[in-house]
Amino acid sequence: MSYLHLAYLHLLTVLPAFLIGTLVLLTRKGTRRHRYLGRVFAALMVLTAAITLFMPSAVGPALWGHFGFLHALSLVVLWSVPAAILAIRRGDRVTHRNNLISVYCGGILIAGSFALMPGRLLHGWLFGG
Repeated sequence: MSYLHLAYLHLLTVLPAFLIGTLVLLTRKGTRRHRYLGRVFAALMVLTAAITLFMPSAVGPALWGHFGFLHALSLVVLWSVPAAILAIRRGDRVTHRNNLISVYCGGILIAGSFALMPGRLLHGWLFGG
């Protein structure tokens, strides 16, 4: 699969994850809707993080010619989502909340901010160049 196809697939998963994650953060916790949307958010975030591991770093230094700084955030997401699920299953709401807020902030807000920087594919799509 080409880099461009992976980029489209990544956007297809991360954009709804952003919207759903925002909704989950802003609405009442513990409801049936929260649990359902939380599962969808978690699945989308794991999928989008996995997709990014196949996308080579296009800006800055790259480990083994492939992995860049943003890949570290993908690994954090792949660790934090299962940790959050295990935490809520054992009744640890604080760890659950902290892990998923970290996923949202790091995996969406921080990574998304970097994706919008000049020289990145998404910046070129949105602002030309």
